[in-house]
Order: sequence, then C-alpha cells, then structure tokens
Amino acid sequence: MTMNNPLASVLSKLQNAQRLGSSEITTKSNSKVIRAVLAIMQENGYIASFSETEDRKGNLLTLKLSGMLNKTGVVTPNFTVKAGNFEMFEKRYLPAKDFGVLIVTTSKGMMTHKQAKEQKLGGKIVAYAY
Repeated sequence: MTMNNPLASVLSKLQNAQRLGSSEITTKSNSKVIRAVLAIMQENGYIASFSETEDRKGNLLTLKLSGMLNKTGVVTPNFTVKAGNFEMFEKRYLPAKDFGVLIVTTSKGMMTHKQAKEQKLGGKIVAYAY
C-alpha cells in the first residue's frame, strides 16, 4: 500500500501518541522535509527530540514527545503566501494570536511564519502546530 502524504502520516501519529500519553513513537516515514518540520517543532518545544536509526528495511525516525503539543497537521493544498499576508492563515490554522506556529518553506529553507515575517519572505505553508 502506498502512502499519499508521509508528512501527514507522521504528524497524525505524533498527535495520536500525544493524546494517548505515549512518550515515544517510531515511524518508517523519513525524508528531508519531515526531518526539517520535526527540527522546527523541536526548536519550538513541541517535541523533545528525534533521532534517525538504521534498520534492515530502511531508516527509522524515533520521536520523543514533550507533552506540549495540542494539535498539529498538514496544510493542503500548500498555499502560497506573500511576505505580508500571513495573518489570514494565522487566523485560519492557529487558535490565537502569538500561539503556535505555521511551518513555511521559503527560498531560504524551512522556517516558522514568525521567522519568515522578520526576514520579509513569502513561501508555501506546509504544516502547523500549537
């Protein structure tokens, strides 16, 4: 069976594990985009850590949860946002002002919407977390 959106799968596993009170999950989904999104989530305190381990079938990601995550998800379709237009998407995906992050892919790499605003960059919204 093929996986349509590996990032969505990882984020939904993460949210389900958080709801169940698990402290760690392991997933086969592993890519540069997934690792970049997880690194941003780690910087913002939504996950404690993640590590890549090698297995016979491929590389596995092991995620340790911090207990700070309320909700996370993928934004589909990936909306293109200009530098000054993040407010509309903040209202749509985040519960309150200055609470949570939108994860954006820009010409300078993956970053939060706050960093993109500071650098006056636009991009595509990939995911959100709060």
